[in-house]
Amino acid sequence: MKTTIVTGSTSGIGLGIAESFALAGYNVVLNGLGKGDEIEATRARLASLGAGDVIFHGANMLKPDEITDLVKTAEAKFGSVDVIVPNAGIQHVEKIEDFPPEKWDAIIAINLSSAFHLVRAAMPIMKKQKFGRVVAIASAHGLIASPYKSAYVAAKHGIIGLMKTVALEGAEFGITANAICPGYVETPLVSGQISDTAKARNMTEEQVINEVILKAQPTKQFVTVEQIAAFAMYLASDQAAQITGAALPMDGGWTAQ
Repeated sequence: MKTTIVTGSTSGIGLGIAESFALAGYNVVLNGLGKGDEIEATRARLASLGAGDVIFHGANMLKPDEITDLVKTAEAKFGSVDVIVPNAGIQHVEKIEDFPPEKWDAIIAINLSSAFHLVRAAMPIMKKQKFGRVVAIASAHGLIASPYKSAYVAAKHGIIGLMKTVALEGAEFGITANAICPGYVETPLVSGQISDTAKARNMTEEQVINEVILKAQPTKQFVTVEQIAAFAMYLASDQAAQITGAALPMDGGWTAQ
């Protein structure tokens, strides 16, 4: 039975991915923020979905030692670490000259550096077992930029570069590394972006959705969590063994423009 770790998986995209792996019979390690009773309810619900076990680890993505312990705990509990999904992320929207340095540091740490620390801890395990899948959740903003999102854009571009390097280092060990690059998804993070962008551009939230966000996606539809989860499952499969080092848009045609 294979084991997957999904960071930032108590809500949004991460939770959807964790659910898909649980349904497929994987052992799943949840990680993220939230109230203890709500996290336990989520853990128990996911554990009931498939043949695998589900545990929670509260590693703070700002603390490398805790991320290392997250991986060690998974290996000790389940005997392997087969799939890691660096997904945890935060956002802040502001002009560069007004962008708070502490917000820059936090976004780079959580959106980019935490992925490095997760991979760093998992690589020796994956190399030893001659199998591994790294499925990072990047963004269309890993391929193109938007104004007022300097830290997020920089971090997501960095994720794609990191996955390329991991792909090369893992190629002879049965390890693949790829970045899914979603367009806009209806999640709590995007809801926050809508509000922040409305303030930054002096627009209503409805105007931001119609004139800024969905304007960027030719399909005029949000990407769904379920679609991203299905893509992640495919990249973790044996059928995707020759897909590695790729930045894979899932953005309704946004980056085709």
